[in-house]
Amino acid sequence: MRSNRIKRTTATTLLATALVATAASTAVAKTPAPDNGLRWETCAAGKGVDTRQECATLSVPLDYADPNGPQISLAVSRIRSENPDARRGALLLIPGGPGGSSINDPSMKGKKLPQSVRDAYDLVGFDPRGVGRSTPVSCGLTHDDLSMQSLRPWPAADGSIEENATTARRIADACARNGGEVLRSISTRNEARDIDRIRQALGERKISAWGVSYGTYAGAVYAQMFPHRTDRWVLDSNDDPDPKRVARGWLANYQVGVEDAFPDFAAWAADPANPDRLADTPDEVRPMFLALAARLDREPLPWPGANPEELNGNVLRQTLLDSLYTKDRFPALARLIAAARDGKALPAPQVLPDEVMQNVAAVSAATICNDVDWPGPDALPRIERDVAKSRKAYPLTAGMPVNVTPCTFWQDEPRERPTRITPNGPSNILLIQNQRDVSTPLSGALKLREAFGDRARMVTVDAIGHGVYRANGNACGDEAVTDFLVTGERPARDAFCEAARP
Repeated sequence: MRSNRIKRTTATTLLATALVATAASTAVAKTPAPDNGLRWETCAAGKGVDTRQECATLSVPLDYADPNGPQISLAVSRIRSENPDARRGALLLIPGGPGGSSINDPSMKGKKLPQSVRDAYDLVGFDPRGVGRSTPVSCGLTHDDLSMQSLRPWPAADGSIEENATTARRIADACARNGGEVLRSISTRNEARDIDRIRQALGERKISAWGVSYGTYAGAVYAQMFPHRTDRWVLDSNDDPDPKRVARGWLANYQVGVEDAFPDFAAWAADPANPDRLADTPDEVRPMFLALAARLDREPLPWPGANPEELNGNVLRQTLLDSLYTKDRFPALARLIAAARDGKALPAPQVLPDEVMQNVAAVSAATICNDVDWPGPDALPRIERDVAKSRKAYPLTAGMPVNVTPCTFWQDEPRERPTRITPNGPSNILLIQNQRDVSTPLSGALKLREAFGDRARMVTVDAIGHGVYRANGNACGDEAVTDFLVTGERPARDAFCEAARP
């Protein structure tokens, strides 16, 4: 059992929006499948699922050091190229998270892609190990511990982290008790190996990919481990790959990302043409928000149906963070702020089912905590000092991004060292990045660009949001990615796209 050098977790950079299918079987097969072929069948009907989408199950080793030992299942999906004469290969859609799914992305993202891309590729999605329809995992957390206020380590109103440490230990103990060998096997390096098994099962000598958010790190690790199996590699909304910190750095980057993105919300919230206007000028929005959060720290409001069933300062701060992922969430955030500020009825909360949260939280914790060593319990005094500094420097995030997490109490050492991303390999990677991204800020994305060296080019878009390609209406950014996927042509050098015109 570990006591010192351990790790941490937050729920996942996309936990609040991940809609992962709940699982079928938890069994681990004792013998490997006779081959790695895929038997394609029509997928179960679901909202928005294209009738052409096919599904299959692939067996992969629980432990790649014992490839003929116990096997687990990966759920895989695809929509075939719409023009076989133009087909050039398979485009794997690598999900975010960790803990996210792309099993329905051939349908959901596929309908947003230009015809030229749908003609050129079979679109392939999957549930990573532990997720949804793959052999799933759960930590068996209580309902209270599935709240974002527990899964994201928000300090108490006075800055104390004592309750955070208690919660983090409780979550880590539950994962150790209930997660089993599948949870202990989850890591980004194993996801890369699983991706290569998917490539082999598809019969592709090389595979192309579009990875988003955490999928950029998983994609980067694959490109480092299997460089000559990569075809055209698109990484969208990019994680800092620092091998000494990995997800510790991602969590810390929220304090930067929120500050980068908040001015866009402030300008929107002060626009005279906005029916949900909150202030006369953008400069008034920040102090108004901070004052409301402080008031809710002292006097929470009942919020039936939420988890927890109150709107306190940290719930408001978490809602702000979630809402900065896309401008589409600004109106709901503004209405919540206005109702709380003005003493009116709060809007109905949006809450994911516990079974979804159980799965996502477990995979997120396992990936983050198994990927890299984290400071252990003896580091709590230093963490408390870091939280105090962060609260002063970045009041919108109130110390959460550098706080104690379950990885501090995780009971397993990482089985492998983190992957160091290098310039070694083919020059076939395109990074696409919004300038103001709450979850994967530009400063971290530039670290991945630097690590890849001449293997990559980077297109930066003057936009707010998490997710760029076919997500924010910027024709310049979209065209750069489409051209690369269809023709293989990247910009000769790193490029910048001006903001889309209204």
